[in-house]
Amino acid sequence: MKVAIQGEMGSNSHMAALAMLGNLTGLEIIACTVSAEVMAKVVSGAVDGAVLPIENSLHGSVAEHYDLLLDLPVRIERESLLRVRHNLITAPGVKMEEVRKVMSHPVALSQCRRFLAAHPEFEVAPFYDTAGSVKHVMAEGLRDVAGIAPELAASWYGATVLMTGVEDHEENFTRFHLIRRESDAVEDPAADKMSVAFAIEHRPGTLVAALERLAEVGVDLTKIESRPVPGSPWEYVFYVDGRFDSGEKADIALTALREHCRMVKLLGLYRAA
Repeated sequence: MKVAIQGEMGSNSHMAALAMLGNLTGLEIIACTVSAEVMAKVVSGAVDGAVLPIENSLHGSVAEHYDLLLDLPVRIERESLLRVRHNLITAPGVKMEEVRKVMSHPVALSQCRRFLAAHPEFEVAPFYDTAGSVKHVMAEGLRDVAGIAPELAASWYGATVLMTGVEDHEENFTRFHLIRRESDAVEDPAADKMSVAFAIEHRPGTLVAALERLAEVGVDLTKIESRPVPGSPWEYVFYVDGRFDSGEKADIALTALREHCRMVKLLGLYRAA
């Protein structure tokens, strides 16, 4: 199975893919620069699926991925949770007092503010990827630069973890989805969660009425997210996640939404992580 991720090998997405699919024989992970490239590979059939983050417990939702899920013929097949742990990583043998610069993805840097504030001697520089910062340190032979990245990045590129757990909050989790082409997605018979996108008429009370339809059939709403409709100022598509205890309830909920909303797209039926 070929699975695409956004980011370098050794990244959190790489770790999530291994955690979700690592028991498969012959798993091949394809690292991509941007998420649009990841999804293009899924749609074209160049890969069998993709593992992409959809939400971080501290940083919030990944808006771009909601847009891609809506626009493309893809389906969420599985969900996982990854405990995010940030580590200070250097070339082997480098000591803390030698570090002059720290690099990482801006989100990772923002989640390590206390550590960075405690070390004002560090120049802090944003980089395109967490694992990519370690890859850069090792490729360039830098002895005074550290990356902040997952532990997997250190082992992948032959670097050393100088300090573990430099993040501000231990309760840092990212939710990932396994995304497949609609024609290839396999529905889990034990599915107890669904993700749906819908649009409503721009009238008072229409959103409340749509959510009431879900409540009436016993779907427990666990998340709601809105995204603007391109070309239609102040109109929105709503993304909801809901839990249910039977597949019949999911079917009834979708039927009820379709009777009330001008657009409904099922993004996935899967087992909650």
